Amino acid sequence: MEWGRPENFIWLWAAPGLVAVYAFSAWRRRSQLGRFGDPALVRRLAASVDPLGRWVKRTLMVLVWLLVVLALCQPHWRKKEGLVEFAGADVFLAVDVSKSMLARDIAPTRLDKVKLELSGLIDRLKGHRVGIIAFAGDAYIQCPLTSDRQAAKLFLSTLHPNLVPAGGTRISRALDVALQAYGKGKDEPRALVVLTDGEELDGDPFREAEKAKQAGVRVYAIGIGTPDGSTLPASENGSGVKRDASGQVVISRLNESLLKKLAQTTGGEYYRASARETEIESIARHIESTARGAKRSRWAVQYEESYQQLVLAALLLLWLEAVVSERRRVAE
Repeated sequence: MEWGRPENFIWLWAAPGLVAVYAFSAWRRRSQLGRFGDPALVRRLAASVDPLGRWVKRTLMVLVWLLVVLALCQPHWRKKEGLVEFAGADVFLAVDVSKSMLARDIAPTRLDKVKLELSGLIDRLKGHRVGIIAFAGDAYIQCPLTSDRQAAKLFLSTLHPNLVPAGGTRISRALDVALQAYGKGKDEPRALVVLTDGEELDGDPFREAEKAKQAGVRVYAIGIGTPDGSTLPASENGSGVKRDASGQVVISRLNESLLKKLAQTTGGEYYRASARETEIESIARHIESTARGAKRSRWAVQYEESYQQLVLAALLLLWLEAVVSERRRVAE
């Protein structure tokens, strides 16, 4: 059995709470009746109350709650495998995790801004496969192409400069890793979104951009930072100011000219990261229009929703709870 929304299991904790409330209510009722008057008289007055019926009703309500929570978890009892047609694109998100991304010319840091931007982009890429590439002086695939957007966002949250041991920035290496992951096919719609400050210290990104163009991969570049630049922290906790070997303060600046040329070479677009994140909407629209009409197929597992049976059972128990009475007939 598979569960579509296992995070809803957290609501099961309310069932023991419900039982505790019922138990406390019964104890309080008995305590109050004990102070009411003569025990024999109290028993005669309460003779019409059926304790068993009351506990049956409460048990049914607890079971109803459990069934509702299980239905919210979307159980899949049956599945089928086969080829599924879809019109989505394969989108890699290449994220610069070099030390320069700790600059604070964009609050709180450039890297934090990247995570915010990409979280919004992943939400908008419904129906597309998304992967994440982390790069600095080297690059590697942190999250393979997947249709599971929540999984991609989980990988996104772990991005940190320590992920890539090699220092510096090599956008060319990120493009190379993406092209290898895409393979040789050209008919499938593909896009590469690069988020960086554009400080290429080694490699030839334009040569890789030409290869991307020939492979049918469009590069969309988002510049993270400002042209005026910012100092870099000397340590990971943000304290101090980084200096070079001669003692000069290191200033990291956004290299827009490189990123514009990189995107234009592949037929993509360049954007500077903005507070309103309008660039995310624009990139999502570009990818959507590129993928529209490009029918593809892949082997997939499809699950049949089975929550309906649980909801039906909950409604039946709810009806039984209404039928069961807490009163019993007493002989005159």
